[in-house]
Amino acid sequence: MDLHQRYPAISDLKAHARRRIPHFVWEYLDSATGSEAVPRRNRAALDSVLMRPSALHGEFTPDLSCRFMGEVYPLPFGIAPVGMSGLVWPEAERRLARFAAGAGLPCGLSTVATRPPEEIGPEAGGMGWFQLYPPRDPEILADMLDRTRAGGFGTLVLTVDVPVASRRERQTRGGLTNPPRLTPRLAWQVARRPAWALGTLRHGMPRMRTLDRYITQTERLPSTAHVGYLLRTAPDWDYLRRLRAGWSGKLVVKGVLDPEPVARMEAEGVDAIWVSNHAGRQFDAAPASIDALPAIRDATSLPLILDGGIEGGLDILRALALGADFVMLGRAWHYALGALGARGPAHLQDILAKDMASCMGQIGARRLADLPARLVTATGTGNGA
Repeated sequence: MDLHQRYPAISDLKAHARRRIPHFVWEYLDSATGSEAVPRRNRAALDSVLMRPSALHGEFTPDLSCRFMGEVYPLPFGIAPVGMSGLVWPEAERRLARFAAGAGLPCGLSTVATRPPEEIGPEAGGMGWFQLYPPRDPEILADMLDRTRAGGFGTLVLTVDVPVASRRERQTRGGLTNPPRLTPRLAWQVARRPAWALGTLRHGMPRMRTLDRYITQTERLPSTAHVGYLLRTAPDWDYLRRLRAGWSGKLVVKGVLDPEPVARMEAEGVDAIWVSNHAGRQFDAAPASIDALPAIRDATSLPLILDGGIEGGLDILRALALGADFVMLGRAWHYALGALGARGPAHLQDILAKDMASCMGQIGARRLADLPARLVTATGTGNGA
């Protein structure tokens, strides 16, 4: 049976992945913090962005390509970094990097990934973005930047929305520690997921290998207080300035929801701003990313990236229509890996591209630049105003 018949949407990949990933890992991947209101808020805000169908516009094949930060991409979306990606699915970082290199899409690697930049950068074929959780120690920072450059990463993503650890109650209840330890309860969950178990056995229990050289961890910590939190700091403007001076490639600031500081970020030499609420994993009262986007668009001429609640090609079009230049997805690629293994990323790309093309055909948008004109509402506020 064709994959599009069995898994025509991201929701189908998610449902199948849940049956193949151990419960404690699933809780890490799929949860938020607090009452988990932010994912619901993201969905409601995206649904409120309406676009006007078109009539009598004739046949055409929409152009899905885009120019972003000086590069031309075949599609306006990429792979966001996910911490401990290789825990979610064995060798996830390597699989996603290889796919990105072939597809010509950017692929993020987290500081707290299970594989280091020296390994993953070459696999990404120049498409790698390194997500920096800012270390407090200047020598560690300098070494991380050297390793990132040596790995072939041309874009650095400074994450600014994790000044302190969040609670992530559902993740905590799941029982994950770092490094992972298989208690009898978790071992039973693993035994019921043979594909994940065999892959993990083959490649070894995942750990944050980028950080191995900086600290020797002898005790197991809660997943919300792991070794990465012990090294990192809450960056300020001086930190951003030093980082800009020490990094010659493109610099993106991730985790911005407030338009007030973006003009100063632009003045400090940032190349792009990433509008994100961290999928609700940090702060339960954060606004929907799509709601924050228009004001940030008005405040800067910098390229804008958006993530947060994207569940299909139509959501990508909504973000682009409201001012984003590019969209990143994180969990969806891991749903795809969990559901279909090596076949998953290409199928997810096909789902998104087909959905975008279908929706653009409905609204008569031949190019991505045509999208703003098809908006029914000029904001994503959810109130129809």
